[in-house]
Amino acid sequence: MNINQLVELLHQGRVIAYPTEAVFGLGCDPNNQSAVEKLLVLKQRAPQKGLILVAPDIRFLRPFIDERPLQEIHWQRLQQEYAHPTTWVMPAKTSTPKLLTGSFDTIAVRLCTHPAVRLLCESSGTALTSTSANLSGRPPCKSAAEVYRQFGPNFPVLDMPLGTADKPSEIRDIFSCKVFRQG
Repeated sequence: MNINQLVELLHQGRVIAYPTEAVFGLGCDPNNQSAVEKLLVLKQRAPQKGLILVAPDIRFLRPFIDERPLQEIHWQRLQQEYAHPTTWVMPAKTSTPKLLTGSFDTIAVRLCTHPAVRLLCESSGTALTSTSANLSGRPPCKSAAEVYRQFGPNFPVLDMPLGTADKPSEIRDIFSCKVFRQG
């Protein structure tokens, strides 16, 4: 599918697959509750776990982040380039949907410069949810062909190459830098 078709599907509340730094991700418009619910059902993911949001620029993530407790050092951490993809757990605005935060008062966000993420976010005007493209118990997809094998031949996929990371993103706390998931 081309980018315009995929953006239209995002606007219609559909879930799509797209390449990230290490694996294909499943994503939707994080502002569309119905789309997020579809994603959780598709992944068989417990709603209390929450989801990661990705975007190429901080402006897409700011609507979800409670900026009040953040200091300049926290913004620098978020925007710094790292040797591996890094997701930051940050305070969430009270208006951030619970399907995104799960049972937490935080939101996991990652600045992602992968061309597919940049193209999708800039074309759709929003951040994307990001969870690995795989059915429960199966390994994450590393190609469009693997997405089709797991989700069917008509699943909407942005067929572009993966990034060069060999592992999914590390997840850290923005305040303490505590590692929740090793990258």
